[in-house]
Amino acid sequence: MSDLADKLLAGVAAMSPWEAVAVMLLIAYLVLAIRQNIWCWAAAFAGTCIYVVLMYEARLYMESALQVFYLGMAIYGWYRWRHGPGPDNELPITSWDGTLHLRAVAMVAVLTALSGTLLDRYSDAALPYLDSFTTWGAVITTWMVARKVLENWLYWFVIDGVSIYLYVSRELYLTALLFAVYLVLVVVGYLAWRRDYRRGDFAAAAA
Repeated sequence: MSDLADKLLAGVAAMSPWEAVAVMLLIAYLVLAIRQNIWCWAAAFAGTCIYVVLMYEARLYMESALQVFYLGMAIYGWYRWRHGPGPDNELPITSWDGTLHLRAVAMVAVLTALSGTLLDRYSDAALPYLDSFTTWGAVITTWMVARKVLENWLYWFVIDGVSIYLYVSRELYLTALLFAVYLVLVVVGYLAWRRDYRRGDFAAAAA
């Protein structure tokens, strides 16, 4: 544990200015998303632009490709949150049933196996299966955020936990620390969104 702490401190001391900026932007993204503030997508777009390069340089090719996807989702999320069906064009929080969750998990598993196998055989990718899992899991979960699906926070908790190990193994210590912070924030986010979701249900029942 002390060895890991020393590596984290050394990584923070040696971090690139760009990684520091990206970390701050993505923390801002998550805090704003918890508050359902549409400007979270602007912070996500800016931070993601930096991570496209950082992940590629770390040979996490699926993670680098994921950042490109995030750029598109930041634009889509902004649009969806601005043009919702609720009052003042607000997009309400929704919840998936068990069938939709089963389909999402199965899709992530299949895509992880396929891309992990291809990366393992035909590239020098580091940790191809974990890289693939966090990538495809994040693809599904980011789409859930853009649609304001409540359970996205539960998915993020698993993905972020795996990501911490992934980034530590590639010596992206500040990014690993960011995801440790994310583990706390996703719990806050889930509780906040669940409260608002239930409040919306009560309002609909009273209408």
